[in-house]
Amino acid sequence: MIRKLAHVCLLANDLEKCEHFYCEVLGLNKKFDFVRDGKTIGFYLEVTEGQFIEVFATGEAVREKGNRITHFCLEVTDLTDLIARFKQFDVAITEAKLGADQSWQAWCKDPDGVDIEFHHYTPDSSQITGATCQING
Repeated sequence: MIRKLAHVCLLANDLEKCEHFYCEVLGLNKKFDFVRDGKTIGFYLEVTEGQFIEVFATGEAVREKGNRITHFCLEVTDLTDLIARFKQFDVAITEAKLGADQSWQAWCKDPDGVDIEFHHYTPDSSQITGATCQING
């Protein structure tokens, strides 16, 4: 019944900073804007075909009830390149680390403090093999 994740909705304190981070630093494409009374109140970012991040200015979202997301994760093709790109933009990101699921990962925060995890899958990743991910500690 469910095909894929359609979008995640985030609230931004500063739309311009948020757009810079997601479009310039991460390299995502802005698909369209949300406009009310001639004012841009949000936008849609395309992560990959048919998958999006929806961003609204704080106070503009219809169902704003506080942050209910602990983090979201984006799969990347090359984590080393991504980390280097972040350093070019002087944006903090962790070093790459092999997680318990056997996927390489790195973490950052967007301008509003939302945690973003980046995964680079390996042939042994639980996401590929379906193997149980044993968490130690």
